[in-house]
Order: sequence, then C-alpha cells, then structure tokens
Amino acid sequence: MRPPAVRMVDVAALAGVSAGTASKALNNTGQLSQETRDRVLQAAAKLGFTPDSRGRALSSGRTYTVALLTTDSTGRFSIPIMRGVEDVLSAGELATVLCDTRDDPLREQTYLRSMVARGVDGIVVTGRRTEPRPPIDVPLPVVYAMAPSSNPRDASVIVDDAGGAAAAINHLLSLGRTRIAHITGPATHRSAVGRAEAVAATAGEALCGEPLYGEWTERWGRQATDVVLRQNPDAISCGSDQIARGVCDRLRELGRSVPEDVAVTGYDNWPVMALASRPPLTTVDPRLEDLGRRAATLLLKAIAGRPHHGVLELPAQLITRESTLGS
Repeated sequence: MRPPAVRMVDVAALAGVSAGTASKALNNTGQLSQETRDRVLQAAAKLGFTPDSRGRALSSGRTYTVALLTTDSTGRFSIPIMRGVEDVLSAGELATVLCDTRDDPLREQTYLRSMVARGVDGIVVTGRRTEPRPPIDVPLPVVYAMAPSSNPRDASVIVDDAGGAAAAINHLLSLGRTRIAHITGPATHRSAVGRAEAVAATAGEALCGEPLYGEWTERWGRQATDVVLRQNPDAISCGSDQIARGVCDRLRELGRSVPEDVAVTGYDNWPVMALASRPPLTTVDPRLEDLGRRAATLLLKAIAGRPHHGVLELPAQLITRESTLGS
C-alpha cells in the first residue's frame, strides 16, 4: 500500500504554524516574515510535500500554464525559444504547452479557442520568419517572439539582425579582407533583405558585386560560390549557416583554402551546420534562448497586470571560429 499523502496540515504542524499560514508561505503570498516562510519551506521539504496543483489553480484563478504558439514545424527556431521560455516559467512552476499551427490559419484558430477554453494564463507567439504577423485576438496576455506583431502597441521581442550582419562584416574588415561577397536566402524574406542591406552598408567599397539571393540551402551555397568567384573575393559572408556550409564545401572542391584564400561567415550559429562545417564556421548567434527568456519575463509581467507595449530588439552575438581565423 502507498503511504498516505502529506497534507498541508502536516506541514503546518511541523512548522508550528496554522494551515492558512503554511499555504501563504508555500504560495509566496500574504504578509509573512522571511523566518516563517523559511520554516514552512523546510518543513515541506522534510516531509516531501507536493502542492495540489488543482487546488492552487482554484484558489488563484489561474492554471499556471502558458501556450507557445508557433508556425515552425521543424522546431529549428521554436525549440531554442521554448527552452528560454521554460527557463523563466519553470522557476514559477508554470508549464509550457507547444502548439504547432503549421502555417494553417484554421489550425491556429482551433488552437487559440482550445487554449482560451483551457484557461491558459498567457501565450507566447513565435515562428520561423521575422516578418511582422497579424496580432491574435484573445482575452489573454500575449507576447510575440522573433516574429513581431504588426500592431506596434503589442509586446514583441526581436533580434537585431542588421547589427549581427554588420558585426560579421566588421570582423572580416578587421582581418584585412577587402573584397567581400554576400550570398543569402530568398529576396522575399525580411531577414535575407535586412541582413544584405546591413552587409552592403557596412562593407562599403569592400562589397564585391551585388548580394546574391536564392535559397536557405547548402545546394544554393555551392551554386552561388561559382558565381561570386568571378569577382575574385577574399571573403564570402552568408545569410545562413546552411548556405555557408555549402560555400565551404564548394571552395574545398575547387582547391580553395578556407580561410587562407577565402574567409567565410555564416548566420544562426546552428550547431548542426556551424560545427559540422569544414572548417567550423564563424557565425552570428541570434541568441534565441535569450529571446525566449525575455519574452517569458514580459509575459509574466503582463499576467501580473504590468504589460509592456512596443518592440524590444535584442543584440546578436558574433561567434568566431576557424572559417575566418584559421587553425
């Protein structure tokens, strides 16, 4: 037979307080001294007391659950963001529910109705693109991460893509590179265009030809390398790590040494690509976990009645490796 569950009254008896005081101490409410709170917490830990989440929800009017709504089916961007969100929410014993809409507006509406019906405390909205998206219409606190809301009054947290791209170019310039080519993704993607514009503005006369737009793939990186080599560059900056890995592969096939002949930079700091590349890539880390942590912090403040309005732009970080520095 299982031993009887430890009750709130058992914790209260061991701590020498009333059940009401024990409840306040464990839920971090009420006007109690720190000494009393510590005594109750020590008693709960000694007895192995586990709070009843259902009772906690009923007494507070909250479910202690947050939804993460995403269009990123592969998890490439949403999983790091979710890790950051959970870093913050788990400290307050909140659970995170992942909802993948797969870019389907009907599926998104179904999820939203379900989350509202379940009484989640708030929603973090994210995706795989950086274009502003229409705001969701729910009677709950909402924070947008990476893909901002098109309503400037909503709380959105984004990455400084332009700053990250500029940092990569400044790094190449500091190494004495004077002919820099740029290969990036689709011209219809805000991230590709924004990064290319920052590259052109930072490189100035060192920019070698026009930026080449294509796909976020290694194949495109290999194909585009043949084109940009006609300009005789001594560095190639890329809009993603996938493209950069393809560039490195093609340069090696052609007998060009990286970085001795041509330095290469990527963007995303995606370990699958950046660390597996030969050589490992100097790249820009958008710090998606930090993005998730900041979004979760704003959401908690909104749940507490202190909503943020407007866009917060977080800095990216340049990570230097052998593709520019050599071995």
